[in-house]
Amino acid sequence: MAELPSQAQVVIIGGGVGGCSIAYHLTKLGWKDVVVLERYELTSGSTWHSAGLVGQMRSDANLTRMMNYSTNLYRELKKETGQDTGWREVGGVRLASSYERMEELKRLVGMARSFGVDMELISPKEAQKKFPLMSLDGVVGAAFTPSDGIIDPSGLTNALATGAKNGGAKFFLNTVVEKINVKNGRVHEVVTNQGTIKTENVVNAAGLWGREIGKMVGLSLPVIPMAHLYLMTQPIEGVDKATPTLRDPDLLVYWREEVGGFVMGGYERQPATFGLNGLPKDFKFQLLPPDWERFTSLMENSIKRVPAMEKAEVKKLLNGPEGFTPDGEFLLGPTSVKGFWVACAFCAHGLAGSGGMGKVMAEWIVNGLPEWDVWRLDVRRFGPNYNSLDYAAARTIETYTQYYDIHYPGEERMSRRNQRVSPTYYRLRDLGCHFGEKFGWERPNWFKPYEELATHGHEPNGWARNNWSRAIGHEHLMTREYAGLFDETSFNKFEVRGEGALKFLNSVCANQIDVPVGHLVYTQCLNKRGGIECDFTVNRIAEDRFFIVTGTAFGQHDMSWLSLNMPEDGSVTIEDVGSMYAVIGMWGPKARTILQKVTMDDVSNDGFPYMTSKRITVGDVPVIASRVTYVGELGWEFYCPMEYGLRLWDTLWEAGKLEGMVAAGYKAIESLRLEKGYRYWSGEITPDYTPYEAGLGFAVKLDKDNFIGKEALVKQKTEGIKKKLCTITLNDDRTIVLGKEPIRANGKIVSWVASGGYGYSVKKSMAYAYLPMEFAKAGTKLEIECFGEQVNAEVAQAVLWDPKGERIKK
Repeated sequence: MAELPSQAQVVIIGGGVGGCSIAYHLTKLGWKDVVVLERYELTSGSTWHSAGLVGQMRSDANLTRMMNYSTNLYRELKKETGQDTGWREVGGVRLASSYERMEELKRLVGMARSFGVDMELISPKEAQKKFPLMSLDGVVGAAFTPSDGIIDPSGLTNALATGAKNGGAKFFLNTVVEKINVKNGRVHEVVTNQGTIKTENVVNAAGLWGREIGKMVGLSLPVIPMAHLYLMTQPIEGVDKATPTLRDPDLLVYWREEVGGFVMGGYERQPATFGLNGLPKDFKFQLLPPDWERFTSLMENSIKRVPAMEKAEVKKLLNGPEGFTPDGEFLLGPTSVKGFWVACAFCAHGLAGSGGMGKVMAEWIVNGLPEWDVWRLDVRRFGPNYNSLDYAAARTIETYTQYYDIHYPGEERMSRRNQRVSPTYYRLRDLGCHFGEKFGWERPNWFKPYEELATHGHEPNGWARNNWSRAIGHEHLMTREYAGLFDETSFNKFEVRGEGALKFLNSVCANQIDVPVGHLVYTQCLNKRGGIECDFTVNRIAEDRFFIVTGTAFGQHDMSWLSLNMPEDGSVTIEDVGSMYAVIGMWGPKARTILQKVTMDDVSNDGFPYMTSKRITVGDVPVIASRVTYVGELGWEFYCPMEYGLRLWDTLWEAGKLEGMVAAGYKAIESLRLEKGYRYWSGEITPDYTPYEAGLGFAVKLDKDNFIGKEALVKQKTEGIKKKLCTITLNDDRTIVLGKEPIRANGKIVSWVASGGYGYSVKKSMAYAYLPMEFAKAGTKLEIECFGEQVNAEVAQAVLWDPKGERIKK
């Protein structure tokens, strides 16, 4: 056995398909000093027993690009490395065994067109022609993806490992990581049973052991091993190497060919976890005992769709643990520990996505960012609420049981609710609040009693009716006419302070942060390409103190972004102060009238201008009041110590009731902000787009000192943008776009929908999309494909409601 090196540029922990792919791609980017540590043999964890299906289509453009890249790589790996991966491009059939599922397939095929994937709807008879052993009973329709396929897990892993070794990477088997030492917040060395390696980069690609490796640096990663079941049969007449994969999500099962027989598995409603109290130290190339009781329902469903399964001879029922997460997506990216990277818990997509995942991780490590925005997979999407193993496991079990379910817009999690509640929670409950959940917080979606008062008359068609209420429109319109009171306590807040705070923030923010104390700045943080990494508001509360407010789901991400870019000389401190403050927002034409009833402070337009902040007293509650809006109306956000939160709500509520004020929720905020053209990070703005493309050039100050992304913006401004975010209105007001629908101009697909909704004040169904400049002019006629139907639309003016901003500055 080769001697372990004393240092390395990067140490990858885990010799499964993920770790080998990262090593392979790092060497392709020129890194040669790459070390892979595997506790036993390559693939010995969960890779070896993967079912081997490779599908391309995902509900996100960049995730689909990852899968497509993987497929292209798998076609070429054998030629490059000489190692057979077993790749067979047999195509994939996906069935709809219900009318609801058929609607989902229509939407999925529309997305495929958006993302450039060859996927088409086919009839039940055509599906049976491709997969003759299937029964047509209950089949409504199907979709076929010709480039889907199957692959040998061990062959793929060994091919990637061979490619990595050819590029200079070194692999050390039977090497157990015992400890990771951290120095000054950065990984310093990896201690193993074979020796210690100094390094500045550690990649946790440990699969099932991902949570245990995370603990070594003080992180609680939500990696939950789930016992996944599938069986293998002896050869069956009519099955050959050309047989495509088959999925019937209504019956919760899948099939693929294996040596003339089938591999058949699925996602049962009574799943089982494994090793939550610690994985056995000698667990290698092992399976769990067969669990026929748990598998029975899947077997029965399999026979319904493929009757030949009833008499097929079963070789083996495999019960193998695989790493899953609470939302069924990968864990990728940087963490709060500098130099410690995560790439694990592939949730049964490991083989399909490992090629693209390796590319993403290698680019992230070497270049500081990947080519594609992968927020859907970013480890920082999980907040501290997932530090609890019980909580993470409950959420993961919920996701596993619903793996093949139709997921409608606005779907809410049901497990482990009421974990984090605002001081107003019980008051809102008594007002008839219908709660949603985000980052563990219970948040008001809408207030059910308003359903009977609603007079707007708008009802959406189709999927948009799910998780919708007539109360949303009422809250929207009453906010526009009178005022709305919103609990926004779930917002993330952190404080940046120190003698170097201003210089630091100006180096990471595109806007000018050097403003007078008491002024607010709306800004973005950018990557080197000029893409938008963060979107938040900064309140300068002292010469050397800044109060930052960002969205509920983005605190972990934004805090990490700032921390990873902050100086290490001690001149800057960043503190999460989210749980210290309750936040109540009040907006509408009557907002000032209401506030004047309960404060002695000057809140006139002259005394309290837009985008300023000051300490005032509301009733007997001390607050930081910020005159800012996310709904396009006059108003304030009030920040008070958490223990005052209920008193603040009650004070404003009593003062506002006679003025027509309503309690309002986040669904109303969504429709209000869409009308006003306000952006939402991960929706209309992402790291894939720059402020100039997103219509946020007003928040960029190129005349200040250098900041991250400035060079790219200067270049783009000189050359001009090639696409921009446009407001689009649909001719059919009851058709509501959900996102990712293909957009056509002159019969050709030119983009897809970023976001959409209904504007109750402008009485329009709206969409936002990045359009090539030749189609971005107001009045341009378009078509949007919604569930297979073409809906006429046109590019509108950028801001539909109060385009001059007169209402917010009164």
